[in-house]
Amino acid sequence: MTGRLDKVLATQFSQYSRSQLKHWLDDGLVLVNGQVMKAKYKVQVGDEIQITPPETKAIDLVAQDIPLDIVYEDDDVLVVNKPQGMVVHPAPGHPDGTLVNALLYHAPLSTINGEFRPGIVHRIDKDTSGLLMVAKTDRAHQSLTAQLKAKTNEREYVALVHGVIKEERGTINAPIGRSPKNRQQQAIVANGRPAVTHFEVLKRYQHYTLVSCRLETGRTHQIRVHMKYINHPLAGDPVYGPRKTLPGNGQYLHARTLGFTHPVTGEVMTFTAPLPEWFATQLARLDQTDAL
Repeated sequence: MTGRLDKVLATQFSQYSRSQLKHWLDDGLVLVNGQVMKAKYKVQVGDEIQITPPETKAIDLVAQDIPLDIVYEDDDVLVVNKPQGMVVHPAPGHPDGTLVNALLYHAPLSTINGEFRPGIVHRIDKDTSGLLMVAKTDRAHQSLTAQLKAKTNEREYVALVHGVIKEERGTINAPIGRSPKNRQQQAIVANGRPAVTHFEVLKRYQHYTLVSCRLETGRTHQIRVHMKYINHPLAGDPVYGPRKTLPGNGQYLHARTLGFTHPVTGEVMTFTAPLPEWFATQLARLDQTDAL
């Protein structure tokens, strides 16, 4: 394969993310015919490319005093309003500063999900804000996980998408799995896992639509992939959205409502979190510049 070195790497070494490959290029860990080359180098037929990834550093899970927006807490469960930009649990590239690091400092957590995801029953993406339920005991964790599997939880998101949706409401039923073209992304694939999203229009602008999305399933990037599938990708989405989009630090997606049955008392509990300031400010701008 010929072309720019960075483009060739993204195609030939798709098991790695583009950001990883860029860092390795910058650090001189990519050799062409035994020599370090820049990203713009034109790969020729017969060139030998060699990548030497750095050694993976072990993650040391530590409790960190990071402020949390706790919406509800008792001896069994905790509901937290995660800010945009915070990773939920440690992983390569994000060894600390995560929600789990902050939770460990705050309270004991369930152990069911392993060493690096204690208490985590479900996740939302780093750049998605909003509500998460957290288990403080193993008993609570088992109950909340069973509710997710039985689809009895309430999970409602607010999203700002490109384009004007004509229908007042609708259901997207399309299976999601890893993209065969880009292993770092999810996509609609025939052999994917069942995925169902119900949406309802909240407000229309000239070029955007504000929608409420309720999850029946919880696949990775589900709302982002489903809205792209119906040609209304999320505004600000750096992975699934268009290059020309609204400014910000990621997709305009907020987990606004969360409901579940308390694992001990049996009480049905519902929580809401208002749109974060960055999201509300952008909607106010659209009211002035893009109103119908």
